[in-house]
Amino acid sequence: WSDYVFQTGYRLRPLSEVNAYIQANHHLPDIPSEAEVKEKGVSVGEMQSKLLAKVEELTLHMIQADERNNRLEQQNRDLRDRIARLEKSVAGATATAAK
Repeated sequence: WSDYVFQTGYRLRPLSEVNAYIQANHHLPDIPSEAEVKEKGVSVGEMQSKLLAKVEELTLHMIQADERNNRLEQQNRDLRDRIARLEKSVAGATATAAK
């Protein structure tokens, strides 16, 4: 079944690589092209397995994007806090110098 996508050694293609494949071949990797399906047909069970693998890959990409987004949000909060501390420090030093 398609759970092999969740195995440790599975190589999840970066989306940039998937995009390049689509641009070159006009279909998803590991999915037959329209011409192949017209010529040879398609096994519904096999296609269901392939489509489930694609859904699972998309889920992994979404998890990665969520993790990256959470890291960026934390970095943003940290930087805003740092800027606020620096501004407070500069304002205090400016007030002291003005006296």
